[in-house]
Amino acid sequence: QVQLVESGGGLVQPGGSLRLSCAVSGRIFSIYTMGWYRQAPGKQRELVAFISSGGTTSYVDSVKGRFTISRDNAKNTVYLQMNNLKPEDTAVYYCNTQSGLLPWGQGTQVTVSS
Repeated sequence: QVQLVESGGGLVQPGGSLRLSCAVSGRIFSIYTMGWYRQAPGKQRELVAFISSGGTTSYVDSVKGRFTISRDNAKNTVYLQMNNLKPEDTAVYYCNTQSGLLPWGQGTQVTVSS
């Protein structure tokens, strides 16, 4: 069974940076469009960025210019570089396919606070 393991979260001050990683088990990683999602307390989970198997990327407006999604198909890993973090970026971050096809992992907590 495919598993998703997110890591890299933490507490950071506004304006700071974090790099999230998501390791995906299984041999089929390279064919999927992969995405990063986040869920803030009391809010629905939202897709904030995704990357196709060929490397085409897309971002929600609120993170454009600050977040960068990338992938390493040889390592079955997708990354999210987050710069100039804001308090409103505070959430649990998850990875999954663009359609949320795979079993969800535990996520990684990102807290932006002074």
